Amino acid sequence: MRLVPCDVATLALGLACSAWQFLLSAGAPGRRYALPHARILMHQGSAGIGGSAVEIELQADDLRHTRDIVLGIIASDTGQPLERVFEDSLHDRWYSAPEARDYGFVDAIVGSFDEVMPDRALPIGIGAGR
Repeated sequence: MRLVPCDVATLALGLACSAWQFLLSAGAPGRRYALPHARILMHQGSAGIGGSAVEIELQADDLRHTRDIVLGIIASDTGQPLERVFEDSLHDRWYSAPEARDYGFVDAIVGSFDEVMPDRALPIGIGAGR
């Protein structure tokens, strides 16, 4: 989303869990929204790990590396210290919309789509000229 030349707005409609929390908070600053009753879940990623002891060790190292990158991005997006994000992500942690705003996952709580939709310069679509 960061490579797109325009701002990407994100909106939590109901549940933004796990990777969806990551995408929600990665929206353009000032354009990250939640509806009033939305719930956001943050936790560390998990993976099915198996094989020999050596393979398990390699997979665990890779999972830790990925965890550190993701948590660092979440810390940057939310403005929270990395240590807090790490501690808060050790177990499933649920946030209400106001808690998500206070934490920095979203910038605003909105009550309708009209609050997040950009104004259109010209009407478009079938029957626009009527």
